[in-house]
Amino acid sequence: MKNYILALFTIIMVSCKQNAQVSKDQQAVINAEPISVPIEKGNAKAYFASGCFWCVEAIYESVKGVKEAISGYAGGHTKNPTYEESNTGRTGHAEAVEVIYNPEVVSFSTLVDVYFGSQDPTQRNGQGPDIGSQYRSIIFYQNDEQKKIIQEKIKELEEKIGTQVAAEVYPFQKFWKAENYHQNYEKLHPENPYIQNVSIPRLNRFKKRFPQLLKNGTH
Repeated sequence: MKNYILALFTIIMVSCKQNAQVSKDQQAVINAEPISVPIEKGNAKAYFASGCFWCVEAIYESVKGVKEAISGYAGGHTKNPTYEESNTGRTGHAEAVEVIYNPEVVSFSTLVDVYFGSQDPTQRNGQGPDIGSQYRSIIFYQNDEQKKIIQEKIKELEEKIGTQVAAEVYPFQKFWKAENYHQNYEKLHPENPYIQNVSIPRLNRFKKRFPQLLKNGTH
């Protein structure tokens, strides 16, 4: 019995130590200096986490000025996260998208409007049926100007809805591209029950709310 109690105590202590380390590592991510991604061939990049990346990718790809949206992971403290590892909630990463866009056509400010206008801004640690820290909302900034835009948008939204916005605001550090089978998932798998019941309705709600932002042929 003594040995059992000692073993149990050891397991608890190791677990507490690991959790404390994770918390420390995650805090370092939040407090880090943002990394700016240079414009290449006229295209800039922005990063958003807002629930399942299948949904978010499809939403941003419907927006004028967006060349492509790529599914991946961001906001965590581990390198080369996989889908399985991210789903444990222990990597700190959230499912995110890299939005490649033409800033001459669509501004970062408008992309932030798309972000908040295509989710439940009050839901914590998830969106819709997807629950867990890997589905939490995070909006990433690359410089002080972007951070100011985000903070002003959040303030305006909170005044409008009368409650706190759930999205976390992180300095951008690194985006890890997700596995190939996650890319363009909604487009390639329209028959999938999740796509039919969650992704497509979410996309359609966005389209109905922001018809002026849509590419031709996406109405």
